[in-house]
Amino acid sequence: MRRQHLWLVPALSLVATGGLASGAPVVGSPNTATADPPVARPNTEPCVVQLFDDLAFADFSPKPFVYTPPADCPGPWAKVVFEADFSVTAGRQFDRTANIWIGGTNVYFGTTAEPSRTVSPSWHVERDLTDYGALLESGQPGQVNLDNLVDSTFTGVISGSATLQFYPLERHAQAPRIADVVLPLSAGPDGGTVSLETTADTLARTFTLPTNVERAVLDVNAQSQAGDEFWYTCVPDEFASELQSCSGTAFRETQITIDGEPAGVAPIYPWIYTGGIDPLLWRPIPGVQTLEFVPYRVDLTPFAGILSDGRTHEVAVSVFNANHHFAVTASLLLYLDRGAEQVTGDVTRNTLAAAPEPNVQTDVTTAADGTISGTVSVTSARRFTIAGFVRTSHGTVQTEIDDSVHFANRQAFNITASQYVQDISQKTTIATVVRTHGRGRDAESVSQRQWPLDVHFAFVVNADQSSAQTTTIHQADERIAFSHDGRAVLFSVLANAVAPSDTLNFDAGGNLTSATGQVGSQRYFSADSDGHCYSRALTAAAGLLTAVVDGQGCRHH
Repeated sequence: MRRQHLWLVPALSLVATGGLASGAPVVGSPNTATADPPVARPNTEPCVVQLFDDLAFADFSPKPFVYTPPADCPGPWAKVVFEADFSVTAGRQFDRTANIWIGGTNVYFGTTAEPSRTVSPSWHVERDLTDYGALLESGQPGQVNLDNLVDSTFTGVISGSATLQFYPLERHAQAPRIADVVLPLSAGPDGGTVSLETTADTLARTFTLPTNVERAVLDVNAQSQAGDEFWYTCVPDEFASELQSCSGTAFRETQITIDGEPAGVAPIYPWIYTGGIDPLLWRPIPGVQTLEFVPYRVDLTPFAGILSDGRTHEVAVSVFNANHHFAVTASLLLYLDRGAEQVTGDVTRNTLAAAPEPNVQTDVTTAADGTISGTVSVTSARRFTIAGFVRTSHGTVQTEIDDSVHFANRQAFNITASQYVQDISQKTTIATVVRTHGRGRDAESVSQRQWPLDVHFAFVVNADQSSAQTTTIHQADERIAFSHDGRAVLFSVLANAVAPSDTLNFDAGGNLTSATGQVGSQRYFSADSDGHCYSRALTAAAGLLTAVVDGQGCRHH
């Protein structure tokens, strides 16, 4: 039997994160809808800078624009928010990847919604760019990369507009501490992602940095593309043909080095784009972060003393197990000691090693009649500590980061002449503890994240050679954060989960005849110690939004 796995998968994969509809989603509508909240805003009136307006994306050419800071809103700003609105005309079109760059630095990375013959979806995305304020203090060239094929077959034209909103400080308010320097790791001065095809490939940039760095972080985006788009379905090379799947195992990990030495890891979220596996799964509710990826922030502060030594330093990103390919970019954010021209220091402990080979276990058998059944599992466990110190104008500050990353993917197969069944259970668990000591005071922050993904896929051929493909998915992003500095205790929680299901029915000739049982849901909940609470739950059936419930779990609706 020929496997029909991943029906109508696009050759070009794309990505996105929030997909916030302007206002509440409309019950009964087929339009793209997400439960994600907007970025929280100050009470001041923002100055709005238009980056581009009603740009059409119908080819493969970059679209340049010019960014100019708001004349009436000089910094420092209380908050800076990126907003964009996209739409695609009704017809046939793949999901497409969208990147927006200012001064070569990525300010948005996501994918687009797919249209249908009768639905022209629109969607809204937002990102808090307050930390990137230094980048936005001066005029910069900008660029939008949203490659889109439009011809007699693929007819959907994508359009988009984007703004930056600058919120002035309230009277007597203190400006937030933001990065003093923002440096891109991208394809060139205009931006662009870099394709990492294999483990050996790197996105590396060499910098001459200020000599007074006291804190540093790296925001990393690694998007799975092409052969790696469904990396969580992959199996060891020797089983790929037999199990009709991609190779390289189901483990991928982004790794960061400084001057060739391990400096951090960035686990990869299992994004599923709106054309992924079965496009009807994602109508009208897309997957978690599908419309706008959330960059993974890696704390490089223990290296601040080394980065400040006046020499050039190489910062590099690679993807372990990349198998053609990942689209990668990163942004290096530096926080300077404004009271000193020179900061000194060193790394005192680094137990992070190059990626250990994941543990692979297989139990696959082939019966005399050709039936294939069994399980394939891959796990990876890391626990490491990186510590360092800097001598600053306000004393010596020590930073210690304890990180643990556990990954597990188990796949069960049952393949016969008339069926292909694959069940995937995957979870990434991340725990990070950051301890700092300076001026005689200790501070500690703890964050825990879980990224569960469960996929049930079954393709069954009936006696009359008609067939059905059923897919059920649960995908989530769960986070808990806690911090204290001896005076205040802060916490926050976030839970974002989607759960779609659908069955595609085909005639004996392989033509799609109907879709049955199509349902979807999303629940987003967040709360923090400042009393903020947000909750929205969406349900959908047959491609239409059926319910919007706000406030569940929050005391004050």
